[in-house]
Amino acid sequence: MVKGGIEQALREEAARLGFVACGIARADAAPATAARLHQWLADGCHGDMLWMAERAAQRGSPQGLWPEVQSVIMLGMSYAPVSDPLALADHPEAGRISVYAQGSDYHDIVKKALKHLARWLVERTGGELKVFVDTAPVMEKPLAEAAGIGWQGKHSNLVSRTDGSWLFLGAIYTTLELAPDRAGRDRCGSCRACQDACPTQAFPAPYRVDARRCVSYLTIEHKGPIPVEFRAALGNRIYGCDDCLAVCPWNKFAQAGRANRAFAPRAELTVPMLADLMALDDAGFRAVFSGSPIKRIGRDRMVRNAAIAAGNSGNPALLPVTEALLGDPDPAVRDAALWAAARLAPARYRYGEDIEALSAA
Repeated sequence: MVKGGIEQALREEAARLGFVACGIARADAAPATAARLHQWLADGCHGDMLWMAERAAQRGSPQGLWPEVQSVIMLGMSYAPVSDPLALADHPEAGRISVYAQGSDYHDIVKKALKHLARWLVERTGGELKVFVDTAPVMEKPLAEAAGIGWQGKHSNLVSRTDGSWLFLGAIYTTLELAPDRAGRDRCGSCRACQDACPTQAFPAPYRVDARRCVSYLTIEHKGPIPVEFRAALGNRIYGCDDCLAVCPWNKFAQAGRANRAFAPRAELTVPMLADLMALDDAGFRAVFSGSPIKRIGRDRMVRNAAIAAGNSGNPALLPVTEALLGDPDPAVRDAALWAAARLAPARYRYGEDIEALSAA
């Protein structure tokens, strides 16, 4: 066991680097994770995210990824929004982008801070370690709960008593035996606000999400045409969804002043106009979303999403830009454009009748 108050010094250094939460768990502190993950995968709830299944053995426990790990340091960086994340619900001419994606790419910001903290720790204690932000087979949320940062709420995301639902998580796996913190305790009680807020009923049960129905999955991870049954429910959400997070009562304790300044929303991403997004080509897409996590979905998925939002807008002024996409090279964009055109001009377009001809074009 490492002595000399290194854990407290670690927390102080983490705070200096911009983390608002820091907790420690033993590497074996979340034993139920592997079984829950296996059942979730067996039920097909991961949809197209095949990488979840391909590395399930490594994802199920820290030791599955790195047998030598003894302790897990979990860090949280706030991105608490200044304004209401649901404010654009009544502005169908604009697209709604999830709060986390309106600023700089969190992968870069959090990982840079994690590396600084990792170097600091190695200089003082030795040992080996690895740092992770989102892209590795690491179950951050159950580990964060085990480390006392918060608890997994009924929407399956982490909830913090001090920062609500607005935390980016990072992990440091280390061979050091650090003193663990007390695990987080579920404080959701009888509340089901997040469950009721979901526009696509993506929660088959509390604490369980079916990604195949989740707006975030459909607009970000899912390739190809979005299932027709969910399109109307997407409204004007074009990248992710904040609904289940935004309605959590614990957010009343979250303070925008604790958020990292790098996550402040870029002006062009706070109220993006659908007509502008639908007119983007590849070069335009890269220019607009440079330095944003949105860039990874590519132009075609963004334009597909914007076209569906246009179809939901009820605004005939968006018909010309929608019609311009009927000949788009990407079949999913063409499909979304025809669906939208049929909603905006039902006397001129029939989605069910015209889709086969359009797909063959």
